[in-house]
Amino acid sequence: MPEGDTVWQTAHRLHAALAGRVLTRSDLRVPRFATADLTGRPVLDVTPRGKHLLARIDGGLTLHSHLRMEGAWRVFATGERWSGGPAHQIRAILANAEHTAVGYRLPVLELIRTAEEQDVVGHLGPDLLGPDWDPAEAVRRLTADPERSLGEALLDQRNLAGIGNVYKSELAFLAAVTPWLPIGALPPGIPERLVATAHRLLEANKDRPDRRTTTTRHPAQHLYVYGREHRPCLRCGTAVRRAELGDRVTYWCPGCQRGPSA
Repeated sequence: MPEGDTVWQTAHRLHAALAGRVLTRSDLRVPRFATADLTGRPVLDVTPRGKHLLARIDGGLTLHSHLRMEGAWRVFATGERWSGGPAHQIRAILANAEHTAVGYRLPVLELIRTAEEQDVVGHLGPDLLGPDWDPAEAVRRLTADPERSLGEALLDQRNLAGIGNVYKSELAFLAAVTPWLPIGALPPGIPERLVATAHRLLEANKDRPDRRTTTTRHPAQHLYVYGREHRPCLRCGTAVRRAELGDRVTYWCPGCQRGPSA
């Protein structure tokens, strides 16, 4: 699933291509909004909110989308051949004189009133890449249930918005605890450090083509544990392990991270 930094990059590509320009074509290929016609309306802005995308359109409308596991937005110059999947996977087309944005496999696509955006994103916690970022509130929410595992708490977008499976594994490694450790068992100061590290990493990666949590520039060592099952830990050499946490896969180093395992 795309994480907050990837969604931020998508939003900024869409904003650069659409904002301030009048739509010459709109095609929403979901039954509920198939007859909606946005042509003739300028796009005001495209804003990320956690893992959600909000394309605000003149007239008080917002096109809300969420990529989840398979979704993607692609931007093409006028006349450029589209690529991103077969035509039957296209869920949205927004075009102006210069660019065409095509949404593929979007599991969530809805046209709502801009005044009602809070109905779809109001439940989210502080946005790691948003103007409302509030580290103290993020810590408060993250630690509200002491019995909950760290991994589950980090993935809950109601605590802080933007963390996905990659950052969950990497943040637990950087905190030297396993993702199964209950939040209440974290050493003093670690929740604050986790939140600060999450913000620093997403900020650093939002402008990078390749996500990085390590300090090395080796092309095969951008991440400490995620996707590195059976490979040696970059710090201690212990083989990285993989297991399920809830319905999501997680990675950890038994040598560097203390706490319960799967």
